[in-house]
Amino acid sequence: MLRNTPNNETIIVEYGFADSTGDDVSQLKNNWQDLTEAVVKALAGYVGVPYKPPTGGTGSTTPMPTDKYVVKKGDSLYAIAREFGISVDDLKRANNLSNNNLSIGMILTIPKKDTTSTDNIYIVKPGDSLYKIANMYGMSVNELKSLNNLTSNLLSIGQQLKVGESANIPADTYIVKSGDSLYSIAKKFNISVDDLKRANNKTSNLLSIGERLIIPTSNINYVTHVVVPGDTLYGIARKYNTTVNAIREANNLNNTMLSIGMNLKIPR
Repeated sequence: MLRNTPNNETIIVEYGFADSTGDDVSQLKNNWQDLTEAVVKALAGYVGVPYKPPTGGTGSTTPMPTDKYVVKKGDSLYAIAREFGISVDDLKRANNLSNNNLSIGMILTIPKKDTTSTDNIYIVKPGDSLYKIANMYGMSVNELKSLNNLTSNLLSIGQQLKVGESANIPADTYIVKSGDSLYSIAKKFNISVDDLKRANNKTSNLLSIGERLIIPTSNINYVTHVVVPGDTLYGIARKYNTTVNAIREANNLNNTMLSIGMNLKIPR
């Protein structure tokens, strides 16, 4: 029983129970090192000090798995997701979280980055050529070769090629990059932060890298680009920091072919 400890924070650690049906005494005798280290680790996380596994003596030397993270004082889902280069949604999904609340000492599973995403990858099929693939994505053959560090035009079936972007990204969608903020994105598309938040059902100003934002299409401004020799949709999209698909949709283009002197509307 604890009484009258107004100037101290009391922490109770339960190692076993008198009415347990198991052999708690034996468990304590056989596992006291791991149990002791578990308490140290939990307390370190609770008070917000760094935890280092023991490197000598008789204590447990089992480190925290690399796919786990112990929540510390001051942590947030956004900060943790950013530290590991993943999205908040992926972090919440991996831990079955329905809200953004965290508790000190909570152990989170960190999902691995998806390195198999096919958004920017094209797999070579029979009959493919660099020219055919480049034309499909609004690129020149040289741009495609440069992006993949290719020194020849030879391809092999099943070969994976990086292409400029996903052809499935809608014109009214923006992919959040490092350094972005709601303010900078809203300014880029000449809309208000409130309109941007409303379109994406956001209640805060937090963003995660790779997050897709819907841009209210009625507010998108355009600039005009006159096609000159050597232009490709891929090159133009990179120049104006937009996507090939956005330019195609803005100009009702059914393919990626351009003609010199052609006027293109470029969404900004």
